[in-house]
Amino acid sequence: MNEIFLPIALLGACAGSLMNMVVWRLPRMVLQQEGPEFSLWLPASHCPRCRVALAWYDNLPLLSWLWLRGRSRCCGQQIGLRYLLIELACVLLSLLMAWVFPADGRLAAALLLGWFLLALSLIDRDHQMLPDALTLPLLWLGIVCQLAGWLPDITLEQSVTGAMAGYLSLWLLATSYRLLRGKEALGMGDAKLLAALGAWLGWQPLPLLLLLASASGIVWLACSHLLSRRSFNAPLPFGPCLAAAGGLLFIAENSDLLPFSL
Repeated sequence: MNEIFLPIALLGACAGSLMNMVVWRLPRMVLQQEGPEFSLWLPASHCPRCRVALAWYDNLPLLSWLWLRGRSRCCGQQIGLRYLLIELACVLLSLLMAWVFPADGRLAAALLLGWFLLALSLIDRDHQMLPDALTLPLLWLGIVCQLAGWLPDITLEQSVTGAMAGYLSLWLLATSYRLLRGKEALGMGDAKLLAALGAWLGWQPLPLLLLLASASGIVWLACSHLLSRRSFNAPLPFGPCLAAAGGLLFIAENSDLLPFSL
């Protein structure tokens, strides 16, 4: 098992580099903050200050940031620590999945789920949005992984039912709140993310998932209020809470860490 950790760490570093690009570019594409030629792939990675394209050796995950000491080679502009931390988080998340799951389809499924959830959490935290370009592929990936036999603990019927139940539950909650209070409480991105998690987990864990996500959201809001005097009425991105709860339940449901099944 130990021989898999190095390739998984390298794969996680590459995924983290790609995630940095997605997390920065995708919200700007959705919000149309850039021109029509702007995409995930174009223009090529460049210095944000002087717009010089980065050489391949300045774009290596983890290593380039450390070698350059967090500064652009072309103009000395500081490169945010966030880039390094996202790549490091992706490596650690990948190693965690490799430690928890055997080297089979379940590990591949866990890596895909973990990377998607981390990217969605970062985007929702920064922009309070959960783009369809990530939530909908994540939903279909859950069904495809089930069909491929990578999610042996749920059936296709449970996966499809989970997706439907996840979306409808938050859609009904958001619609009811809007009718009663006259304002939005949850975005449809949250409903689509819960639908995607339902496709990965089945419908049975969804009540527990919502309970855990709500509890973590309350703790997050309370800590933010105590540490930064954030108002209790300030909008709270719910995506990271759903992602954390869904990831924990996926590990508990599909690994052998617990002596019982959820």
